[in-house]
Amino acid sequence: MIQPWSHLIFNLMAAQHHIAYISVGSNMGDRALNCENGISALGKSASVRILNQSLFYLTEPVDYLDQDWFINAAIKIQTQLDSFQLLTTLKLIEENAGRESNRIRFGPRVLDMDIVFYDNAIINTPNLVIPHPRMHNRCFILQPLCDIDPDIVHPVFRKSVQNLLENLDDHCQKVIPYPC
Repeated sequence: MIQPWSHLIFNLMAAQHHIAYISVGSNMGDRALNCENGISALGKSASVRILNQSLFYLTEPVDYLDQDWFINAAIKIQTQLDSFQLLTTLKLIEENAGRESNRIRFGPRVLDMDIVFYDNAIINTPNLVIPHPRMHNRCFILQPLCDIDPDIVHPVFRKSVQNLLENLDDHCQKVIPYPC
């Protein structure tokens, strides 16, 4: 006789797990708390397990400079969600945090959660690009990723995130550890 719980164990074993790295940032309101709440909300999802988290950093804005500095971090997760389901989950968390559609590209935001890497996937659609298309030029993404795993290899450039960080232009934006 098959025990009722044996189906659950089989389903858990059969579920495919993916590793993703998420960049988290905020520059409105209580920036650190916004990031913490976003990470916590993602961790409460039944399909996501947070494996590691970087330090928090105070970071200078990029592209649109007339705004407050950001608090940024990165997390490593294990998930059963496919990349598009994960994107939907992140957008819902941002919306629940009070994020409105940006009128200014790269402008101020309550919470920003971006998929940087998803397994070794290379995805290029109108709604989702993985690896993150500008991450190799962003200290505020690379430094937190290096806290978690400096040896992650960018699947397009075939360089580690540590190598990408070390070879950034000397005029990289300021990234300062932020005590929480």
